[in-house]
Amino acid sequence: MTPRRPDTRTLVVGLTGASGVRYGLSLLGNISLARRVYDKVYVVYTGNAAEVARLEEGVDLPEYLDRLSGLDGVYPSSDLSSDIASSSNLVSTDMVIVPASMSTVAKIAHGIQDNLLTRAALGVLRLRNKLVLVPRETPLSPVDLRNLYELSLMGAVVVPAMPAFYIKPKSVDDMVLFVVGKILDALGIEHSLYRRWSPGG
Repeated sequence: MTPRRPDTRTLVVGLTGASGVRYGLSLLGNISLARRVYDKVYVVYTGNAAEVARLEEGVDLPEYLDRLSGLDGVYPSSDLSSDIASSSNLVSTDMVIVPASMSTVAKIAHGIQDNLLTRAALGVLRLRNKLVLVPRETPLSPVDLRNLYELSLMGAVVVPAMPAFYIKPKSVDDMVLFVVGKILDALGIEHSLYRRWSPGG
């Protein structure tokens, strides 16, 4: 394997089995924005994410991701032989998990590294890089809230999938893009996916 240059920045996008896979697909559909900042972009998806994509969006997720341009690698979460399974390959690597299931949140909060997605997430936290979690669940139990709180203390940025209405959305896509824009904000990436708040409207 070629040694990673210290100035190479990488983004890992994780897709889990929570409802709302559209948020993740929309982020990947705008991945050219991330490529302005990141040299490499990888995707990790769980089996449940593939099932939700089929049920909610009518999408064959592995096939869709294989056809998507702008990605340097796509891995099922069972692939623990991937380079990104090791924190030695996660230097200058940030990660977004969208949507983040409560099961995945709980595993990361308690250090359980039973698949590539949770292993990479904990590697990113270990190196003090950015981990952005986009939970899509309601209502939230005390357990869910505690896990998210603990991850926030560990340095994760929690971006709940909560669309705003000051943007005066005209479609579901408008609301989805607002959340995607907030993810990009958390990563420090410039974009114009939603209209910024202005008291003048």
